[in-house]
Formats: sequence, C-alpha cells, structure tokens
Amino acid sequence: MEKLAKLKSEISKVIIGKEEETELLTIALLFNGHILLESVPGTGKTQLAKSFSRCINGEFSRIQFTPDVLPSDVTGIQFFNPKTHEFELRPGPIVANIVLADEINRATPRTQSSLLEVMEERQVTIDGISVKVQEPFMVIATQNPVDSQQGTFQLPAAQMDRFLFKLEMSYPSLEEEKKILQNGRAGSSAAVIEMILNHEEIMHMKNEVQQIKINEAIEEYLLEVIRKTRQHPDIDLGASPRAALALMKAAQGRAYIKDKTFVTPDDIKHLVPFVLGHRLILSTEASLTKTMTNVLEDVLESVPVPVETGSL
Repeated sequence: MEKLAKLKSEISKVIIGKEEETELLTIALLFNGHILLESVPGTGKTQLAKSFSRCINGEFSRIQFTPDVLPSDVTGIQFFNPKTHEFELRPGPIVANIVLADEINRATPRTQSSLLEVMEERQVTIDGISVKVQEPFMVIATQNPVDSQQGTFQLPAAQMDRFLFKLEMSYPSLEEEKKILQNGRAGSSAAVIEMILNHEEIMHMKNEVQQIKINEAIEEYLLEVIRKTRQHPDIDLGASPRAALALMKAAQGRAYIKDKTFVTPDDIKHLVPFVLGHRLILSTEASLTKTMTNVLEDVLESVPVPVETGSL
C-alpha cells in the first residue's frame, strides 16, 4: 500500500506520533464512516482533520458548535433574494468532503440531531429539498472531556452509534513533543501538506476493500464477541447489529491497509476498543470500579480465538 504509506508520511510532517489515528481515519474514509475524537485541547484534533482533508484533495469545512448554533446553521437555509424576488437554496457547511464538528457536545440535542440524516444517508434536507453531499464524505466530531459537565449536552446512544470509531488522542511522548517543538521553530504547518489520493483513487480503493475475505470461523468469532457484550454482567447496553457490521467493515479495512487479503482475529481484537467502546453502556456498579477498556478486555478473553485464520 504505497499510497497509504505516503499518506501517513505526509500527515506526520505536521502531526507527530498519530500514525494509528491516521490509519483509522483512512479506514473510516473507505467505508463512509465517521470519527469521534476526544482529548484535551491542544493535542492536534483540528490539525489532524485539516491535514487529512488536504491529503485527499477534499473540501474542508469546520463548524464550531455552541449552544446557540441552530440546525439551519449546519444544514443550510432557503433565503429570499430581494433582487430576483425568489427564494434561493444556500447549503450549510455540512456540504463538504471532510466536516469538522468541533466540540459537538456543546450543541443542543436539536442541533446535534441535524447531523443524523447526512451521516447516515449522505444528504441533507433543507425546507423539503434534498441535497446530496459529494463523495468522499466524513464527519470528524470532537469533544473535550475536561468540560464534559459544564454547559454541554451528552450525545445520546443512538447518535454515538453513528460513529464508526471513537479515538482518544493522548498526550505525545517526550520524543514526539521534542519534534513538535522543532517543527514549530522551523515554521512547519498544514500548508505544506500535499495531495496524495485523488477522488478516483479513493473510489478504486473502496471497491478493492470490499473484496477482503472473512471466513466463517472469523465471522463466528466476531459475532461471539458482539453477543458477549449483550450478556456481560457489567454491561447494561450491549452492541447493536449496526456495531457488528461496523466491526466487520473496520476489520476488512485494517486487513486492506496492512496489505492482506483476509481478516484475522488480530484485526478484530485490535479494533474492538475503537468500534465498541463508545457504543456500550456500563452498569452503574461497574462504572464505579472499572473502565470500558477493562470490561472489553474481559469480553475478548472470554471468547476463544479460532485456530483457522486463512482466507478459505
């Protein structure tokens, strides 16, 4: 995957130490998926989204969510043109290739719900008129866990289920932060990012990734992991069928970018925290003593790994 290696290398010019996040963004792009980024301010969420958009030659749009943002500020409006004496359609910032929904949990539930149609159906409805968004299309939403109880509105489970991955961007290591400082002194910025993938190449890759094989043993392993989340005593809300589909597609995507022709149990195990972590709800008792990571590790340990991992 020479092109994907170049994409990672290009983004690493300005985003240091986020190779895995870049891989997951690429997987989401191949399956029309969306990303929820959660981290403290200043860890590069916006820069990552902008850099990724430049690499795929996509139109980038940023929406800064606050409590006073209305659904029409996201989707667009019909406005009256006094010169022509006619109403004209003005699509909102959601009509772009890569949309950064910054601090999405600061918006009211009504405004948050304005994203549901476009995330699922790739279209927005403005006063009864449907507007298709152009491919590729991906929403990258961010939220700041530090201010999670101050003037914010928690995303409901149904909306969390729309995100393919939830990523928690951690602080950089010492060596990574040294490199960030060095790049800052040299004046490096997202402006130096070059286009790596055009839209035709992305569509070709989308077709190729559909051919990644999943044999019956791997499929049963994946389904057993999903079913264990519904039976686990520490989990009140288990994974939905949409989550099972998301995990399958994500595993195909990881196999593809690792230049494999079939999915292995390692692909599924690696992706479980990113795909399922935000879709499950722990019981009240478990949430006091355990983290979602602990519970998902327990789920994976309870499911036997299949011996057959080939493509047949």
